[in-house]
Amino acid sequence: MEYEDLIKKFSDTAQNQSRAIFSTLFIATNRLQTLFDNHIPEVSLKQFMLLSIVRQSKEQLTFTQLGKLLGCSRQNIKKLAEALRKKGFITIQQSPHDTRGMCVCPTGKVDDYFQNDFFKYQRELRYLFEVYTDNELETLFMLLSKLYAGIENLERKAAGNESGK
Repeated sequence: MEYEDLIKKFSDTAQNQSRAIFSTLFIATNRLQTLFDNHIPEVSLKQFMLLSIVRQSKEQLTFTQLGKLLGCSRQNIKKLAEALRKKGFITIQQSPHDTRGMCVCPTGKVDDYFQNDFFKYQRELRYLFEVYTDNELETLFMLLSKLYAGIENLERKAAGNESGK
């Protein structure tokens, strides 16, 4: 079965479209992770995303805060951070605001990586979006932003079901 066949099969109702969108998000994530992990040396896609957040943040973020931003557990962040620490990209320090929290702090290697090593791959990432017009990109951005509201709605519903057990 080809992807176009799936699109036709699931385009008839809003319920089928919702199912197809959910499946597409899962499949697209897996395909992008495979492409990135096989093509970009030194860091995995998940490590890269952690580095990107840490690099862009104006303040030190704890494992818990990073987990919330990246949609994963504190333990997953700790594992990713430890791998990045071993590679010299970050240090792990006690939070200045909470003695129980540990923060991820970038080293000079992070800026060097983004300016030199990763720069050549940024051109290739443009291929992902060159199939869109500017208007389509704006619409996609807005719809993906709205997807977060749907995820938060689903999380609230799940939390409500768990507390009602």
